[in-house]
Amino acid sequence: MSKVISNATPLIYLAKADRLGLVHSLFEEILIPEAVYEEVVSEGKRLGQADAFLVEKAIEDGWISVRHVREFRPVSIPLHPGEVEVITLALELGVDLIIMDDARARAAAEMSGLSPRGTLWLLLKAVKENLLSFDGFLATLEAITRHGFYLREELYLRVIREARKIVRGRPAP
Repeated sequence: MSKVISNATPLIYLAKADRLGLVHSLFEEILIPEAVYEEVVSEGKRLGQADAFLVEKAIEDGWISVRHVREFRPVSIPLHPGEVEVITLALELGVDLIIMDDARARAAAEMSGLSPRGTLWLLLKAVKENLLSFDGFLATLEAITRHGFYLREELYLRVIREARKIVRGRPAP
């Protein structure tokens, strides 16, 4: 287990799918910058989104920590403030792994020397670590897409094949 910095989208959709605890099971320390807190919790609560309250509870319980970003680092690609803060916080703290889904933000993170991964990677990691069964993976994938998580059909099928391959590679009980 290790430390990870998360952007808003993975937290929102995992909470909507009632799978936020997967992040807690996979990582010892989950950090978010203040801009992500504002987007997920403050704005989510203002809009009456149940996922905002789940993330707020995880913060209150101490397994998600909100951090202040000391110095904004300019990013050459126009990004959402939360994405800029995630990248900046990762660089400030020397945390290589960040969870974010936006392709431009991931490109900017890679150009900054970071290792961005997305929500689907996190779900596959949960399957690999036996935290999600194949059926649980499918149910979670269906739940996040039902709530608006966009996936191209080819990626949807590819990630299902990858999860099936992981499960088939496990030793029999």
